[in-house]
Amino acid sequence: MKTIGQLLKYARDNKGYSLRRIEDITKIKASFIDAIEKEKWENLPPFPTILGFVKSISTALNIDEKMTVAILKRDYPPKKLNINPKPDVASKFSWSPKLTFAVGIGVFLFFIFGYLFFQYAKSISAPSLEVESPKDGQIIVGNSVLVFGKTDLDAKIVINNQPIIIDENGKFSVSIEVVPSTKEIDVVATSRSGKITEVKRQILVTSN
Repeated sequence: MKTIGQLLKYARDNKGYSLRRIEDITKIKASFIDAIEKEKWENLPPFPTILGFVKSISTALNIDEKMTVAILKRDYPPKKLNINPKPDVASKFSWSPKLTFAVGIGVFLFFIFGYLFFQYAKSISAPSLEVESPKDGQIIVGNSVLVFGKTDLDAKIVINNQPIIIDENGKFSVSIEVVPSTKEIDVVATSRSGKITEVKRQILVTSN
């Protein structure tokens, strides 16, 4: 059975076409056509380009394109794989006590630095503050209003200029005296670094 190079050269000679004639028809360099006929793959572009060349030459020589493509795929040499017949067993990954120790130290340091960073970020940020009561616009009947909520454990709470004590969970609850002229409950949380979070609630005090 003819190889792809032999088949194309035979068909070209049979038609009496020179390499230059095929070059004029297909616009493929004569040197490439010659390399295909001699199957000098190292002198040719990558396989997809060679495949296109063979299809164009087949059309110019009136050869069955599917047949020439099949023969080309059969004859084109596959790339050689660099296989080490004696793999280096020592190069394989293995989990050792030293690696366990190193990973443990790395994880420990990661958590330590993560904790320190968290504490630093917390120390320079404003404290959290949630005021559950009173609600904004709430109508207060009487001369006092219950104010309660939650903040950070290390924060200080001041309500309408009155210092308030928070419990071990950061919660606070206090009854603040009000009069009809009291229009606002001002809750201020201050962190150790002096950062402030403030929540103001508008109220309407009535004696009825």
